[in-house]
Amino acid sequence: MIKILIADDHAVVRQGIKNIVESGNDMQVIGEASNGAELLNFVKSQMPDVVILDLSMPGRNGLEILKDIKRQFPSLSVIILSMHPEDQYAVRAFRAGASGYMTKESAPSELVKAIKIANQGGKYISPLAAALLASYVEIKSVDEQHKLLSDREYEVFILLAEGQTVGEIAVGLNLSVKTISTYRTRILEKMRMTTNAELARYARNFNLI
Repeated sequence: MIKILIADDHAVVRQGIKNIVESGNDMQVIGEASNGAELLNFVKSQMPDVVILDLSMPGRNGLEILKDIKRQFPSLSVIILSMHPEDQYAVRAFRAGASGYMTKESAPSELVKAIKIANQGGKYISPLAAALLASYVEIKSVDEQHKLLSDREYEVFILLAEGQTVGEIAVGLNLSVKTISTYRTRILEKMRMTTNAELARYARNFNLI
């Protein structure tokens, strides 16, 4: 029996994943978490075989939580299940130690397949994710300024490029407006830009949005 922990801040999403996972007779959801602190506490006390983790968590984002998990429990398999398309976050997720990256539009059968692969110590990599990883290895262009950003900076960069205001991002990430403004300043400095419009144009050019 594969023991699974689901980490997502939306109860309805957790229930949907649980229904998929427990549709067979070889997997069991042993716990749920709505934020990073709950997730880490549960892992310490119960130790699941596989964690299914959302990227858009309140407070610290999923990539930061993933790094914490892999630092404390390097052998634990973590599958990222996100609303964000693969070309935005898959490479960063695999670099941080993920055993798989899937969007919430993926077929239920693919999630089941990914869990079984991860439980055996493998990595579930879709054709698109494989192409992205190959591209990352082969091409390290100095023009790709977004690779200079930290995971949180990258998350804010994408949201800014998508047209969200600093205030909207602050609410969505459960952070202060001042904190998001600081991130925006760092992003513009690192990417040698001055406006959100430049960020949006850059993101479109690299097919990030």
